[in-house]
Amino acid sequence: MIWLAVGAGGALGSLARHGVNVLFAHVLGRAVPYATACVNLAGAVVIGLLAALVAAGRLQVSDGMRAFMFVGILGGFTTFSSFMLDTFTLGHGGHHALAFWNVALQTALGLAAVWGGYRLGLALN
Repeated sequence: MIWLAVGAGGALGSLARHGVNVLFAHVLGRAVPYATACVNLAGAVVIGLLAALVAAGRLQVSDGMRAFMFVGILGGFTTFSSFMLDTFTLGHGGHHALAFWNVALQTALGLAAVWGGYRLGLALN
């Protein structure tokens, strides 16, 4: 059942993400990087708010609903929010060096992976 919740939430999050891209492209004439920044920041605010409400016991959610919201909707909308929550959780738990390296390495390795994939794509032509 949790898999279905994640899938349904992911579909909704992906549709919302596409909607933001279309809106920015229509209003500004281009989506990148504005839509991406908007989605990433909005997702980070929402996941932080939800995590705080759950942690404080002000929002009671089942495992299925948590998967639907956090992994499904927010994961489909932006994985940046999960990345930021993971980093916050590390830092909040006193693992400041791990939080730093999480950001530094994922950013550097992510850029290197995009570059490598791009180069591979060019080489396959």
